[in-house]
Amino acid sequence: MSEGKITGFEEILGNEMVKDHFKKAIANHKISHAYILTGEAGMGRKSIANAFAMTLLCEKGGSEPCMSCHSCKQVMSGNHPDLIYVTHEKPGSIGVDDVREQINDTIMIRPYSSYYKIYIVDEAEKMTVQAQNALLKTLEEPPSYVIFILATTEIHKIPITVLSRCQRYDFRRITLDTITARLKELTEAENMPVEDKALRYVAKAGDGSMRDALSLLDQCAAFHFGETLTYEHVLDVLGAVDNSVFRDLFHAIRENRTKDCILKLEEMVVQGRELSQFVIDFIWFLRNLLLLKTADDAEDLLDMSEDNLT
Repeated sequence: MSEGKITGFEEILGNEMVKDHFKKAIANHKISHAYILTGEAGMGRKSIANAFAMTLLCEKGGSEPCMSCHSCKQVMSGNHPDLIYVTHEKPGSIGVDDVREQINDTIMIRPYSSYYKIYIVDEAEKMTVQAQNALLKTLEEPPSYVIFILATTEIHKIPITVLSRCQRYDFRRITLDTITARLKELTEAENMPVEDKALRYVAKAGDGSMRDALSLLDQCAAFHFGETLTYEHVLDVLGAVDNSVFRDLFHAIRENRTKDCILKLEEMVVQGRELSQFVIDFIWFLRNLLLLKTADDAEDLLDMSEDNLT
């Protein structure tokens, strides 16, 4: 259920404001020479960077790529001569030689088949200081046909000298409803029987990342291939527990029943539950309780089903 293929803007879920900004920039011919996309992993930064690049290189123009022209097909197959992904030879860092060889030494060569020449630097936070300085010199006075798109999960590692020369776009977590709807769409397309409650828990476990949610769904499906994927199956595979366990533990804590708390935790260990996930989910349970007690219309803010609200 991977979503690794390159698509247009409309097929990318979440971060509607960012997509709208890019589409309006294309429609109004207000293209900057450098962009930086920042946010947590799995939020769609690379997908939107690819969609933006494919739209700019599309032979038919418009604010969406046609997906059918020669240029779009080249982008989707990963061999467009005017779209360069900056890679690194040494694991864990983008060195000065990477920037010089892949950017500085090629930037004066005009586009082969398009109006633009686009460089995408994924994991830009891995650039060494020397690489950042080498890129900065190019960012200061790039040729008119060059566009840089930098993507990073650690914006604090990008120097202000580079940031000041880029249009910045901050990516937000994808909503629980959006992820759940996408998972449901994919499972229906593959005729995979699954409970809605199971999908919603997988979506929540994805923690705002579509990519992580899809990975977790693949994991659950692999363990229960050919079966209906139930809520209990998902809890077993992910090492999680139901809200009823948290309710029992909360009441034991509130009533100072220390022995019951220890026994409940020991039960989780014996069952092989993932304790780190247990702590995360218990904190989420307490957060929901606080909202119910203190906020008006708290039901609209809670990520739980009707039966768990009572």
